[in-house]
Formats: sequence, C-alpha cells, structure tokens
Amino acid sequence: MIDPAERATGTSNMREMEITEQEIAHRKRFLEFEEEDIGRLVEVNKIAEGYAEPVIEAFYAHLLAFEDTRGFFRDPEVLAHVKDMRREYFLRLTQGNYDTAYVEDRLRIGEVHERIGLPVKAYLGMYNFYLRAVATRLLTAYNKEPERTFPTFLSLMKLVFLDIGLAIDTYIFQREHTIRIQQEAIREIPTPVLQVRERLLIVPIIGVLDSSRARRLTDQLLHAIRDNRARVVVLDITGVPAVDSRVASHLLQTIDASRLMGATVIVTGLSAEVAQTLVTIGVDLTKLNTVGDLQGGIEEADRLLGYKVVKVEGAWGRHDQPEGR
Repeated sequence: MIDPAERATGTSNMREMEITEQEIAHRKRFLEFEEEDIGRLVEVNKIAEGYAEPVIEAFYAHLLAFEDTRGFFRDPEVLAHVKDMRREYFLRLTQGNYDTAYVEDRLRIGEVHERIGLPVKAYLGMYNFYLRAVATRLLTAYNKEPERTFPTFLSLMKLVFLDIGLAIDTYIFQREHTIRIQQEAIREIPTPVLQVRERLLIVPIIGVLDSSRARRLTDQLLHAIRDNRARVVVLDITGVPAVDSRVASHLLQTIDASRLMGATVIVTGLSAEVAQTLVTIGVDLTKLNTVGDLQGGIEEADRLLGYKVVKVEGAWGRHDQPEGR
C-alpha cells in the first residue's frame, strides 16, 4: 500500500509540474490510449498476477548482474522492499482506472528513483526488460488465441509509454528543482571583499551572478572602497559560468562607480565563453581593464600602486614596498 505521505508527494508533484486532468487526457489521446486498451489490460490482470513473481525475480537478477545498478540494492531488506514495490507497480498496469491517482503514483515513483540517483538509462532498462518478459508470457497465455496477443501487447505498450513520459518529466523537474535550490544557495553566499594590502582590494566571485547579486556586490564593493580608501580593485570572475546583458551592464556600472570613487578596477579570469557573450551583446570593452588570471591581476595592481617584487638573498620572497622607499 502507498503511504499517505508518499501519496501527498505525488499530488504535490502534479501541482508543481502543472499536470492537470486535461493534460493527462491529452497524453492519452496522443498515445491513442482508448477504452478498448483499458479493457484488454483489465482482461489480462489474472495472467499478470501469475507471471508477476517470476518476472520480478528475473528482473532483479538482471539488475544485480551489473555493477552500476547492483550498488543500489546491497542491503537485503532494501532489495526485498523494492521487489514488493516493483511487483505492486507492475500489477497496477493491468488494474484499470488510469486516472489522477494513477498518475500521482507514477510521479511519486519517478521522484523516488531520481532522488536516490538511479540513472535514467537504468530506469528505461526496467521497462525494456518488463515488456520483453511480458511479451513472451502473453504468447504462452494466448497460445490458443494468438490473435489476442499483439493487440494486448500494444495496449500495454501504450500505457508503459505514458508511464515513461511521466517518469522522464519527473526526472527533469526534480533535477531542475535541485539546480534552482543550489543556485539560490550560491546567490546567498556573500562575496568577500578582501584587503590584501594597503589600498588594494580583491573580490573573487564564484557561482551564478544574476542582477540581484550584482547589485549587492556593487553596494558592498563601493562601501569597501570608501572604508579602505582603496585605489585598485581586482575583480576576479574565474568562477562565474555565464554573464547575460543585464549582469554585464551591472558590472560596467560597478566599474564606473568605482572609478568615480577613485579606484581602478582590474577584471581577471574572463573565460572564453563570457568574453564571447560580452562581444555578442555589444559591451563596450574599452571600459574593461582585463588581465588573464588572478596572479596577473595582482601584479598589475602592484604596478599601479608602485609596488615591486624583489628576490631576497637565499630565498624567494616578496619585498612589498612602494618604489623609492
């Protein structure tokens, strides 16, 4: 039996994924899943009850033969539990009433498999194994009426493809949801403004840089420039995967605002992808003082501030002092 909490998960997924009764009906029409298909599946339910156990055992023997799927079922209790769930799942295919409750159940199962990290290829492999196994048993069951085998198998295949579509949608939805949560978490991470020496600030930016985060960064940086009387800022965007036109505009505004406060901004870590994006969206690159990497940016900042690196006798070291001291 399905736990009420798990049932609620399926209902929540339907709502969040915007799968309505109209959408379910549309999917059935697209697959040409009609009342006569339902009738054929209900008729084969008794046969399904007879082959459920051997098919399940053969199916899991197949899964356990591969290292990449064996790892999900090392615990005997887990294996016994999932066998029971899979048996119930397969039997449900031939019990009729393919309504919202049926769809909720399929979405819940897809969500569980995505959450434990079961690969999509393994999930699809389950259906492949099941259909091949059932085809053989239908041929045996209808050996005196072979003309019933193919239509019944087609009806089952239509329903299985309805399930596959729901499962893939769940995988995509759950992974996009996980990515959104991760991106939101990254956005909440404060960007440090580091003073490495007098009048020099370094700002390493990591993760997604959207308009909201870019505005917070600008405010934080301008306050740091004022508080530290900074003259040079090294803005390192090595960890930024992408920049759109709005974010690029914010960065340019940040550079202009920093210049008005008396600080020169050096941008480092500009990736080829981000550089191409900036060119494509028409950013005025003459406003950007760019250096390849963070080390190069610090060296350029030292030059602007009048610092130089000297070799210490007997060791490599750094003698940081302005020129002429």
